[in-house]
Amino acid sequence: MVRKRNPEATKQQILNAAHEEFCERGFDGARVDSIAKNAEANKRLIYHYFGNKEDLYRAVLADAYRTIRQGERELSLEQYPPVEAMDRLVRFTFRHFYQNPWFLKLLTTENLHNARFLKTLPEIKDQHSPLVSQIREIIQRGAAEKIFRNDVDPIQLYISIAALGYFYLANAQTLSFIFDVDLLSLHNIQEREAHAVTMVLDYLRYKQPSQ
Repeated sequence: MVRKRNPEATKQQILNAAHEEFCERGFDGARVDSIAKNAEANKRLIYHYFGNKEDLYRAVLADAYRTIRQGERELSLEQYPPVEAMDRLVRFTFRHFYQNPWFLKLLTTENLHNARFLKTLPEIKDQHSPLVSQIREIIQRGAAEKIFRNDVDPIQLYISIAALGYFYLANAQTLSFIFDVDLLSLHNIQEREAHAVTMVLDYLRYKQPSQ
């Protein structure tokens, strides 16, 4: 029997294999031959669907950012009170990094290349604009209720939220050795997530002006 061709399924298999190859080996170490083998696809199909190695890496990078932005949108934070909304955003960000360690590796690879490929993806900035607006809206709602301070830069806040998870998880192996504690144990992961929420909410907390 001849297997019926399914272009979309084949493209997804190639993208999945490329995702794994680039995350494990970086851009320079990744091989198109390995991607074709793991995707069980003809090498020519990779060039047909995605173009060259650089184009395939761009597709992986774009898909990675699209996934996290989609997850943030699905939180529907506008329906929650300001404190709960911020709590949910911090936890989602931390858990996304924890559950998808490949994302950290991909970010590290792209930073080593000085965002060379990211700069060729104009849609990335468009994806981040709604996120900044969403955070600004939460801050404004909190400030109106005198729960949050009103002088918070949403971009700086998001960078801090991401950093609280990124640094911990990206360096967990070395930090675990240095401090002689398993930072990736379930208990410590949960503790770190709660710590991140507390730090962000404490920073945002409205403080009565001095008399």
